[in-house]
Amino acid sequence: MSLTVIHVLASTRADHGGTSRSVPALCEALDAEGVEVHLVTAVPADPAPDQEPILPDGSVHVHRIEGRTRLQRTFRSPIGFYRRLWSVVEDLQPDVIHDHGAWLPSNVVAAWVARRANVPLVVASRGMVTEWSLSHQARKKRAAWHLYQKHVFRQAALFHATAPAEVGDLRALGMTQPIAVVPNGVEIPEALPNGPPTDGKRALFLSRLHPKKGLPMLLDAWTDLRPEGWTLELVGPSENGHREELEVQASELGLDGDVVFSGPVPDADKWHKYAAADLFVLPTHSENFGIVVAEALAAEVPVLTTTGTPWQELEAHECGWWVDPEPEAIRDALATALRQSDATRTAMGRRGRDLVTSTYTWRAVGQRMVQAYEWLLNDDVSCPRFVERQE
Repeated sequence: MSLTVIHVLASTRADHGGTSRSVPALCEALDAEGVEVHLVTAVPADPAPDQEPILPDGSVHVHRIEGRTRLQRTFRSPIGFYRRLWSVVEDLQPDVIHDHGAWLPSNVVAAWVARRANVPLVVASRGMVTEWSLSHQARKKRAAWHLYQKHVFRQAALFHATAPAEVGDLRALGMTQPIAVVPNGVEIPEALPNGPPTDGKRALFLSRLHPKKGLPMLLDAWTDLRPEGWTLELVGPSENGHREELEVQASELGLDGDVVFSGPVPDADKWHKYAAADLFVLPTHSENFGIVVAEALAAEVPVLTTTGTPWQELEAHECGWWVDPEPEAIRDALATALRQSDATRTAMGRRGRDLVTSTYTWRAVGQRMVQAYEWLLNDDVSCPRFVERQE
């Protein structure tokens, strides 16, 4: 069947995290499967280099809502966004509206428009209702939950989870609708670049510098171990001044020279960072997927991450370490990872790439999402095995 789907995302700015990359990539994957895809998103009028929006290629239709001044930014003015989204929906009469995220005016608007147009609403919470996320700014989120967010969730005809753990998060909130578990994918380069020459070994963190990423625990662990011949490189944009906090911590711990803060890198350059790494570390408290884990594995780099991510496959496939997001657990796993031989880490990296290429390609993700849409829209289509229904 021919499908028309509108995706709604508050921002695709490069410094706004993994969703800014994964949603445009999902749009491209659906486009490759023959779906007519439209993305409605806000873009900054005059972005700084690290704020450039990441927009999908191919024949995906992008409806940009430009933010000009602080008062005019679209998602501080839901009425303007409502008018734009409604005009797109009225013109296209889509089969599905697929909204991404939580706690934002854009989510409320997507629900309003879907209800008014009588279009099924698919909601992807994108890791924003994990236990850690709910505890972060908890008072504001409790108020938002009762004011609007629970009503948005209750309107969903189908939830889209990128990992099984999200199913439990949604059920804990009382949601009984079907949930399609469709992971993010990773765009794997055909040939990996040569990493720049480095002195000694390098452990890499590549993501936003945000409190939920657990970096203070990593710096403490690095201080305890002080591995000879290793450098810890932290790559990514700073959020709300967190880089400055980490730099102060590193200096107080005497890590000057042992820890490098490299700032954000363009997508085109990130594979050089992966290629130069001997170990990838993501000590996060909470992730709905952790696309950087998949990217590191695709680059044949063993990974150390936490149970705050859905990557228990690291241990099952012997390509990394999956531990509690606690200081002692991270320190002990890091000590184990750092003492592995080059040959062992190389073998782990190869197993990691095999895992990603067999399971997490965007083509497979696009096919799975199309199956979910078709099941939602057609009573005579059997329920896919990856859709979890509450009896």
